[in-house]
Amino acid sequence: MTPAVRQQTRALSELFARGPVLVLTGAGVSTDSGIPDYRDATGRMRHASPMTFQRFCGSLDERRRYWARSHLGWQRIALARPNPTHRAVAQLQRAGRLSGVVTQNVDGLHTAAGTRDVIDLHGRLDTVVCLDCGVRRPRLELGLRLDAVNPGFRRLLDEGVATHRPDGDVVIPDDVVSRFRVVDCRRCEGTLKPGVVFFGEHVPAERFRAALGLLDRSAALLVLGSSLMVGSGFRFVTAAARRGLPVAVVTRGVTRGDRQATLKIDAPLGEVLPDLVLAMGARDPEVAPAG
Repeated sequence: MTPAVRQQTRALSELFARGPVLVLTGAGVSTDSGIPDYRDATGRMRHASPMTFQRFCGSLDERRRYWARSHLGWQRIALARPNPTHRAVAQLQRAGRLSGVVTQNVDGLHTAAGTRDVIDLHGRLDTVVCLDCGVRRPRLELGLRLDAVNPGFRRLLDEGVATHRPDGDVVIPDDVVSRFRVVDCRRCEGTLKPGVVFFGEHVPAERFRAALGLLDRSAALLVLGSSLMVGSGFRFVTAAARRGLPVAVVTRGVTRGDRQATLKIDAPLGEVLPDLVLAMGARDPEVAPAG
């Protein structure tokens, strides 16, 4: 860590002296767990646009493509483990320094790290919902059903055919996708969708209100690993600014909220957050060091 970043980290720790802080996290928090993010340091998408809600609902071929790719890519999400940034957020919460944690990520790693009452703004990939009857089932159950009707499909990973992308997606040849079989809801034979908010889909209003409401008992907003290019995340910055709350951003590269930020730290989260925890004396003595 450079002297300049260490000084910025001290300034960040002083922000917590105002009172509890709301943490908003994005994809950059999970890259150290081996999960790719969507954007580069300039905020541009690394790949073609991800699946949208309209495409998924409007075409069986699009759903087949999504489930074929996600069925392989989900393994990386399922096997991912919390990294030092996830653990640091959990430690700050246990030390009573946070008013809440809201994440744009769908990997469940904040909860796995021990953070309580996380608001998963965009849902979770470990659940599946029926668009017709609304029943929710574990992703593991769906995986077993897809394995049963697509024997040998997982071998594509071992054969080097798949290329990993964000949120459990992979790239596989179209001719392989065309042979993939999807399954329907066991209760009503309706359309199954992952329990996440797709691009073009709205965050459930009650969930969004609950998340924004956390600002009312916060002294500041801390954004971790998010470019804030998605509107649902950027609204936290504008809402904090309207309330006169300071906004701190820790991530690599530019963000949509840089102009509103009281403090911006362009440095690896895996360095800044553990150092912040130590600077504030919030580290759990019973928790072993990372690595």
